[in-house]
Amino acid sequence: MTADSTPALVKQADADTDGPAPAGPSAARAPRARDTKAYLRYVAAKILGAAVSLFAVLVTSFFLFRLIPSDPVKQMTGGRRVSAEQLESLRRQFGLDQPMWQQFTSYVGDALTGDFGTSYQFHAPVMDKIVEALPATLLLTGTAYVLYSALGIWLGTRTAWRNGSTSDRFNTALALTLYSVPSFWLGLLLIIVFAVGVGPIPGMFPTGGLESGDETGLAYVLDVAHHMVLPVITLVAVGYAQTLLVMRSSLLDEMGSDYLTTARAKGLRDDAVRRKHAVPNAMLPTFTLMFVNLGHVVAGQILVETVFSWPGLGGLFYQGLSVPDLPLVQGLFFVFATAVILANTLADVLYPLLDPRVGR
Repeated sequence: MTADSTPALVKQADADTDGPAPAGPSAARAPRARDTKAYLRYVAAKILGAAVSLFAVLVTSFFLFRLIPSDPVKQMTGGRRVSAEQLESLRRQFGLDQPMWQQFTSYVGDALTGDFGTSYQFHAPVMDKIVEALPATLLLTGTAYVLYSALGIWLGTRTAWRNGSTSDRFNTALALTLYSVPSFWLGLLLIIVFAVGVGPIPGMFPTGGLESGDETGLAYVLDVAHHMVLPVITLVAVGYAQTLLVMRSSLLDEMGSDYLTTARAKGLRDDAVRRKHAVPNAMLPTFTLMFVNLGHVVAGQILVETVFSWPGLGGLFYQGLSVPDLPLVQGLFFVFATAVILANTLADVLYPLLDPRVGR
């Protein structure tokens, strides 16, 4: 491997023999200035790309849900007999009698100011409903995110470093199995076994919801934690498997690199080689995955929240689709996509700081 292809993030193994950097002002300032300009151009391009993506999402969210073969006004009446005049009045009230192009321009103009309209079924501003449901989603998916990220990185590192061992084969097979299992199916299975109870296994956890509704103080905190156990296990089981597989693959790619051989030749212990040299470089793909998953923390897990009747954004989106509540699903779709796009953009902006080869 040539010097140019050596990973730029971690070079501690060669740092002991490197001499001091040139002290002259021209040698120190010019490269930094060029690197700063290149980095700023890189960041500007990423931000511009994110803005274009957000506008594309805005357009898509308007037209996509209008393809659903259903009349939202008739759905709002709940099957009751309503006169044609009353239906027409409701259409005028929600702006559904306007031409499509006029509905679109009004939607884009309002959405750019954070106004997604009024929910058909809740008769409340869409943004108010989103703000109301957001804490529940952040609590559930945020807790799961921290747990499966830490567990996936730790196990992925151990399995790769002990490649071919019994623990490696077991953990890899388990991760592949869990990664291929649909999250809603796993959630239903956990409800049947640990909430309803099967055979000698009693029902130990609630079947759904955020709280029992009759607790306060510390008892309320414990009650919420009790309700979170099964949905968190469902999210962690799928999320850690993906993180483990990516971390394991990345570390295996690094293990044969020359700079690790150099580090070992200088007398570094195997644990230090793994911790200080191999893992930081192998973290780069995992770092990207973590930011992608960070966007999903806001987006939530629609199927998991629906299965466990969790009062978050995912469950709210499912309720909106059942009508269809166009302003609600459009607003939620835009919020979900925005969270993912912003997380990806943040990862792109930070990536060159970890690996200088990117964005140059």
